[in-house]
Amino acid sequence: MISDRRSASALEGLISLPLEPLLTADYEADPALVHERLRAMYGPVAPVELLGVPVWFVCGYDEVLHVMQNVRDVWSKRVDNWRAYAEGRVPADWPLLALLGADNSGFHDGDRHRGLRGAWNEGLRPFQEPGGEQAQRLERAMLRHCDDLIGVMAEGGPTGRTDLAAQYGRPFPLLVANHLLGVTLERGEDMVMDQWRLLDGPDSAGAYQRLFATLLELATVKRQRRGDDLPSYMIEAKPDLTDEELARELFMLSGFLDFTGSLICNVILEVITNPRLRETVSIGAIEETVNRVALGNPALANLTFRYARTDVQLGRFTIAAGDPVMLSIAGAHADPRFASALRDTVRSTRAHLAWGAGPHRCPSQRLAGQMATIAVRRLLDRFSTLQPAVPHDELAWRASPFIRALRSLPVRYELNTGFVPTPPPVVEGAGEPAPPVAEDDGGWRPRSGLRAFLRKLLRAQ
Repeated sequence: MISDRRSASALEGLISLPLEPLLTADYEADPALVHERLRAMYGPVAPVELLGVPVWFVCGYDEVLHVMQNVRDVWSKRVDNWRAYAEGRVPADWPLLALLGADNSGFHDGDRHRGLRGAWNEGLRPFQEPGGEQAQRLERAMLRHCDDLIGVMAEGGPTGRTDLAAQYGRPFPLLVANHLLGVTLERGEDMVMDQWRLLDGPDSAGAYQRLFATLLELATVKRQRRGDDLPSYMIEAKPDLTDEELARELFMLSGFLDFTGSLICNVILEVITNPRLRETVSIGAIEETVNRVALGNPALANLTFRYARTDVQLGRFTIAAGDPVMLSIAGAHADPRFASALRDTVRSTRAHLAWGAGPHRCPSQRLAGQMATIAVRRLLDRFSTLQPAVPHDELAWRASPFIRALRSLPVRYELNTGFVPTPPPVVEGAGEPAPPVAEDDGGWRPRSGLRAFLRKLLRAQ
């Protein structure tokens, strides 16, 4: 009788269907069980309630890929195509509305999206080109940032306890971003703190305003005085970009940083809790490990909304024009139709959707993968022992509709005897930053005040 009722309701509107609440305690503890239950009840597409709003939740691999590829231009990222929003049925203070209405390439379609995407591709190209000068300088900067962070963690001695999420996995991408942006040491520390506050801390509204003002100022400066950095390359690729448009595009780095930091933490967790995987990593297969974690525990669990431009069949339901769909990467990877093919080693690691597909595929895939690989490799090089300090089932996960990330990753560590951390230089004068380190990495090296900076990060959680 239940299947008959759901089949009969397939042509009814989303608002008239019984909705399953998505963000529950069960979902935070184990999303896979929620995916399994929704799949058993509804198939690859389920009507759910997200923070009080009705949404189609897509967890079938084929269905997620089909929507991503958007071959016939059926799906839009623009919030004004959301019927409930256009009709005033979405509260003005709904928590995700500001994100979904962002005026940048992540939420544009067609020619507008293609033009901005082209600027991103060209801006990132020097940093992702294997063997290129900028890529080599960036890699050297990444290694130094890793060592700086490890040095601060190890200030208490060769053995101890630390939080690898707050002290390493999450701040590392923030430091790398300042190399990409070409900012100075003093400004870089302020930006890192505000990026952290924006993503996970108090004063997120204030952080948003300060970050946008800083990025707008940075865009204006780079237009007048170009450098070997992402904003300058983007301006060269698309000279008609206004300073406001460039600032809005650069703001998208916050999401990229959150994703990459979460990916790094998920890889570290898998490596230190899986002896067989740790053995594999030790013989140089870290890049493959990153791929497997992106498959089994994707940091970007769910994507922001897409809206149907016309009535379209998806799974057992007809999605009405203007209805929102939320694509679940984690759910798609757990789809039995996809999981049954994982016996094929190549498919298991190369057909996953963690980097997206179609027009909105991640333009910085190689960079994110490289950052995760370098961060994990350096950690394993510098520590002889990394052991979880709490049982796996006691780890706390962040409550987020999009990111699957740890709140903290406490570990007990022992340094390798061959590694002697270099402490940050002492700077005379309260609050005075040291001048930028002039090194051939071409970027920002956060030595001054690093201990205080990381302590602030811990307090901000």
